[in-house]
Amino acid sequence: MHFSESPEDPFALGHAASAVLDDHGTVVGWSARAQELLGYPAKEVIGRAWQDLLVDARDLPVARSVVVDALRAGGWFGVLPIRHRDGRRVEMGFRGRAIVRDGERQEWFLVGAPAAEVVAWQRDRALLDGLYRRSPIGLAIHDADRRVIRVNRAIEKASGIAAEATVGRRAGEFLVDEDAGPAEERVRHVLETGEPLIFTEQSARTRHAPGRERMVSVSAFRMQDSSGRVLGVAETIEDITQRHRARRRLTLLNEASARIGTSLDVAQTARELAEVAAPGLADYCSVDLLKPVVLGDELPADTAGALLRVAFSPAEPRVPFQEGDVVPLLPESPQARCLAERRPVLERLLSLRPEWYAMDRRRIEVASGLGVHSLIAVPLMARGQVLGVVSLWRVRHSEPFEDDDAAVAHEFSSRAAVCIDNARRFTQQQSAALTLQRSLLPGEVSDLPAVEVACRYLPASGEPGIGGDWFDVIPLSGARVALVVGDVVGHGIHAAASMGRLRAAVRTLASLDLEPDEVVARLDDLVGLLAAELETNAESNQSAAIEQVLGATCVYAVYDPVSRRCSLARAGHPAPLVSTPDGQVTVLDLPAGPPLGLGGLPFEMYDLDLPEGSLLTLYTDGLLEARDGDVDAALENLRECLAHSADPLELTCHGVVEALLPTDRRPTDDIALLMARTRVLPPENVATWQLPLEATAAARARELVTAKLDEWGLSDMAFTTELVASELVTNAYRYADGPVTLRLIRAQYLICEVSDTSHTSPHLRRALSTDEGGRGLFLVAQLTERWGTRYAHDGKTVWTEQPLPPS
Repeated sequence: MHFSESPEDPFALGHAASAVLDDHGTVVGWSARAQELLGYPAKEVIGRAWQDLLVDARDLPVARSVVVDALRAGGWFGVLPIRHRDGRRVEMGFRGRAIVRDGERQEWFLVGAPAAEVVAWQRDRALLDGLYRRSPIGLAIHDADRRVIRVNRAIEKASGIAAEATVGRRAGEFLVDEDAGPAEERVRHVLETGEPLIFTEQSARTRHAPGRERMVSVSAFRMQDSSGRVLGVAETIEDITQRHRARRRLTLLNEASARIGTSLDVAQTARELAEVAAPGLADYCSVDLLKPVVLGDELPADTAGALLRVAFSPAEPRVPFQEGDVVPLLPESPQARCLAERRPVLERLLSLRPEWYAMDRRRIEVASGLGVHSLIAVPLMARGQVLGVVSLWRVRHSEPFEDDDAAVAHEFSSRAAVCIDNARRFTQQQSAALTLQRSLLPGEVSDLPAVEVACRYLPASGEPGIGGDWFDVIPLSGARVALVVGDVVGHGIHAAASMGRLRAAVRTLASLDLEPDEVVARLDDLVGLLAAELETNAESNQSAAIEQVLGATCVYAVYDPVSRRCSLARAGHPAPLVSTPDGQVTVLDLPAGPPLGLGGLPFEMYDLDLPEGSLLTLYTDGLLEARDGDVDAALENLRECLAHSADPLELTCHGVVEALLPTDRRPTDDIALLMARTRVLPPENVATWQLPLEATAAARARELVTAKLDEWGLSDMAFTTELVASELVTNAYRYADGPVTLRLIRAQYLICEVSDTSHTSPHLRRALSTDEGGRGLFLVAQLTERWGTRYAHDGKTVWTEQPLPPS
């Protein structure tokens, strides 16, 4: 082995200078090497006193003290300045020893070498001694067969294996199986290739302590003699376990920042926390939260009581409490103390705390079976409130937790607690928004004579939150029905509230029996007014943190089961689809119109006749964007689902949802779907008459009504209906011009309609006792369940509804 420029002992015979002195200090022997180093041939030295010849006068005191020391000790080692034959001083290292000849006569045998070589040799000897005896870095020497021939004390101390026990064996024999293979492969690679290894990190757990984590940094090089013959491999092995743990803790904190809190879902965030902690820091991790945290409710002041197990990682069926179970806490448990004291609790060795076993027998048996021996309980706290507790467990051969582990657990648990609290607050807000939204959406749609209806509303999940999608089915006069689907821009409570205002407005406008384009135009005005109101409020409230932007789209359709006419208008909303009984599916070429709130732009109405059994499908854009965002592919998929329009409507509606929504997650935007299958009133249930505008029109109306009600078997309703028809026709005779149309419709109600060419609005008033007239509409309102007026381009229609008898 080559350690310095001095490859061998400088005092070795054949390399060092040598001389022999008798007991008087006279030189009696002189080697050729001495002549080479000092210049004196043997004939000039032998027989002369060494101090007279070899020592300068100024160095005599030192030389005499050396003689005294040598005589006293029987030998000497050190450096002396020697006079060269040419007169210069040469520093020489000497080793001298007394030799007794013939039992009495004493001689001195001296060997010497240049001082520089001696010092280098001493340094190398000191270095070797330090490497093997005092170095904190391990040193292992392997022979050409990869067997250990020597290790230093650092290896012995770190491994706990005596140095003698390692000789003649391979390194892998002392390590666990997972670490033995890489260790032997490392030595083999260096031995065969000669490529050195520099600071290669590897696990090095020993067989006699397999649970003790040990990480080492290894550097290795191949040893060769001067002829190039391979002698073996030398390894330096540094224990970097603490450094590795510190680096792993930092990595864990970084990983926690990246992986925890990716969603605003409490359970998902808790699972992310558990999956980061185990196996990152512990063998098992459980996250238990207060029930209000899971439900998104307000937090109680008292944290005592049971918790809900929200996450456990990795999955372990033997654990008594699985996800979703209630976890009772006993006052003696570390978790209870952790919550009460609001600080982490570290139990290095649970066996030293008998009170930890103050729990039911099943938990004790499971803990014993898993080999649980160390625990950290960390409170989940955010904004000064306790949310729950995280429990970290180590089992079997894992080393007990340390204070640094508790600090790291507290750090990433604190970050996770903020994420969980944010998710709780979001859930609370979402729950409020969803409750508000569901209270504003229609309930179960009753059976209507105009259409059979199936609908779905799916609230959004994830960070955007509940949106402002809505749908409605509004019965209109004349057995007609209005269908509306809309979408308010934005998410959360503000969007839900805006949706409620728009839905109420649509219902109010629908009650006026306006045409669809007129309804949409008035909605556009309303959205503009609401947006201006929000802008004014935002300017006056400087503390407003979020600027609200109000905008919406919608489609409004009116279907008449008597004429089979469907009229539609839309404002920036996806066009409806119509499926006819023959299986054809068409996207209506309905003018798009601008979104609501832009103002100043017209809306157009689109009319079409629908065969009986046609399927009208209205939806919000979330339906087409739910799966992968490919709207064209989703629309084609929707068309395929609607091609089977003869199937039961609920089955078709369910098939659309199954086909267009992802199965592994909820949509990120609200989805409203409204499907209506048209019906046509039988001709025998509708009676229409044209009456001349003359004084006998009211009498003629009574006759026609009585006859038709007798035909329908509704004679009991004849008196009331005669009076209603008479009053309405009389009003038309008095205030209108042109012909009068009388129509009776037998549907869910008995509907009586009188149409004329006037746009004069009838209104109900209370006549005075002295008035000769003015009581007609009052009587009509008292005798019917509902009445009203609707307008068309060529006049108006006054209508009434009476409930049919139960038979």
